[in-house]
Amino acid sequence: MAYSINSKDYFKTVTYTGDESGQTITVGFQPDFTWIKTRDGAYNHQLVDAVRGNTKYLKSNADAAENTSTNAVTGFVSSGFTLGADTNAWVNQNSKNIVSWNWKANGQGSSNTDGSINSTYTSANTTSKCSIVTYTGTGSNATVGHGLGVVPESIWVKCTSNAGEDWMVYHKTIGGTHYLTLNNTAGDNSGGEVIWNDTVPTSSVFSIGTNGKVNGSGRTYVAYVFAGVSGFSKFSNYFGNANDDGTFVYTGFKPGWLMIKNAAESGDQWQMNDNKRGFNKSINTLYADSAEVETSANAIDLLSNGFKMRNTSGARNNNGVQYVYFAFAEEPLVSTNDIPATAR
Repeated sequence: MAYSINSKDYFKTVTYTGDESGQTITVGFQPDFTWIKTRDGAYNHQLVDAVRGNTKYLKSNADAAENTSTNAVTGFVSSGFTLGADTNAWVNQNSKNIVSWNWKANGQGSSNTDGSINSTYTSANTTSKCSIVTYTGTGSNATVGHGLGVVPESIWVKCTSNAGEDWMVYHKTIGGTHYLTLNNTAGDNSGGEVIWNDTVPTSSVFSIGTNGKVNGSGRTYVAYVFAGVSGFSKFSNYFGNANDDGTFVYTGFKPGWLMIKNAAESGDQWQMNDNKRGFNKSINTLYADSAEVETSANAIDLLSNGFKMRNTSGARNNNGVQYVYFAFAEEPLVSTNDIPATAR
């Protein structure tokens, strides 16, 4: 069977052990966006990309501005990425168990002029529908080109120049009038803040309002933009049933990475699972909004064609509550006819 997209060429989870001296982490392709978390230490998440440069990092669990480290992620190479001695101890501390999630875009990219703001760089992969966009805000309602050629289904925006500004998350199921906040446990919110200019994205641009979280005058920003690809990625929602034999969610592929957020209620964390950290019913969880260590709480099964809740946790499975999810495939399960497989 020929596949329309080979997952392992565009997204991959890789675990490794820190050595605090310097090493190359083999991914299997040259990533353009890498998200790293120490599993057994309460250290910040570190997000780096090829557009801003590998020495620039953000924390998903904080509203901090971009920082610089020359001895953490020292480069993106054809096989993966390289690490230095890492005196911050976030990505390469000796003997620590660490996980990295890796996406391929299109290198540093170039300026995109589709929107009213010309991006500094837009690195767009039109196969995997992933792009990384940097831009400078104007303080006026605006649009920014994302380069995907299809309507985005999720956008994560962070102000890189100023501290104190939350991560803003767009998800197609809550629309352009509301937003989620990646670095805290708030639920679906409008809050009187016009983040997306009350507008859903188009196949060429996404809209931003005048809020400093996404469009302060003279401030710089990065946006990670995604659209679903049959058999590779999906951004959707489900409703819990408060049962240990919980809700089954069909994706059309076996998830290799899964992030879930209770969209309806505040107080529940952003739960992250993948196919490299444990087995079904004992897959370990990290939290995008917290530096805390990995936990075995909130059991879940990653199945050949979706995922299934295995407890009654309010963070995943409250009865009748809406949850949003972000999923990328472990392996392709779609033919050139784009017919999702139902079993592996």
